[in-house]
Amino acid sequence: MNTAVLPAAPAAPSATRERALALADAMLPALAALAIAVLGFSAAVAVAGHDPVEVWGLIFSGGFGDSFAWQNTLQRAAPLILTGLAVALPAQAGRVIIGSEGALVLGGLAAAAAGTALATQGAWLAWPLMALAAALAGGAWIALAGWLREWREVNETISSLLLSFIAIALFNQMVETVLRDPASLNKPSTAPLPEALLLPPLPGLDVHWGLALGLALALLAWGVMRYTPLGLALRVAGGNPRAALGVGLRVPVLTIGACAAGGACAGLAGAVEVAAVHGAANASLMAGYGYTGILIAFAARFSPAGVVPVAILVGGIAASGSLLQRRLGLPEASVQVLLGIAFVALIGCETLRGRLVARYGGR
Repeated sequence: MNTAVLPAAPAAPSATRERALALADAMLPALAALAIAVLGFSAAVAVAGHDPVEVWGLIFSGGFGDSFAWQNTLQRAAPLILTGLAVALPAQAGRVIIGSEGALVLGGLAAAAAGTALATQGAWLAWPLMALAAALAGGAWIALAGWLREWREVNETISSLLLSFIAIALFNQMVETVLRDPASLNKPSTAPLPEALLLPPLPGLDVHWGLALGLALALLAWGVMRYTPLGLALRVAGGNPRAALGVGLRVPVLTIGACAAGGACAGLAGAVEVAAVHGAANASLMAGYGYTGILIAFAARFSPAGVVPVAILVGGIAASGSLLQRRLGLPEASVQVLLGIAFVALIGCETLRGRLVARYGGR
């Protein structure tokens, strides 16, 4: 009888190791893009005649050096969390939306109009209605891009960007005509909100309640995507629409709904800016938060939970611009150059990773 012992089968990788590998695979493009951005921006600063080490030290101090810097960072991160979710949520269903800026300004306009109409009402009635108006305006606008994709085969990336330009033009038209406050001469604006309708800061912080709203929505979206049948259905619809249709999922409803949810988050960002920062809807709303949300969502690999730390990091970088201007004479917009380099590097790293996966398979 042959008593040779067969070699033992290799042990299956543990669940912990699998999760660690998946996390490393997800973070690798972002880390590579961060390294490229650091090197590229350092080179640009050196060419301009400044010490890169000093510049990076000021960026850290301006964004995270003390309690005042942290509060400034969190103030800027609040709308960025919401605009990051505006890109991340449709991406869960396979839709790449880059028109969040338009949804943000329309949401801010709707919130300002609702606040003006409810000026005599109590804040606890006005705030929910202002938020609802903003969410409906932003959600409907981005849902239109999803509808065009499902029923007319129009690329949602292009249509959402074009719709953003239309939304900004519509915003300017409304602010300069029917909704204009006659007292706003040099800078057309809607009527200012009553003092009672302005959002107060969080207890113990000089940061408005928009931060708490963004954190709550990010946590809610993460829980839905990870633990509910709806989240599973969205991932299936985004990963393989044919398979989703084959098992009876209503793919058009899921994808348009995801676009609407993302647009609602962007609209809420506009409402928060109106009610907590500007007090009215005007050109100051167009600060680029919607476009920065694209970078945040891509860096977070479209994870609703990952959007939060990335938004805080980007908010800290943006908050340091004024310090660079005061100390070194660099333009405040120089931090936008850093973010631009990071975005281009991230797109390049993601593209390279996709090609390597396609050629050599998984890890």
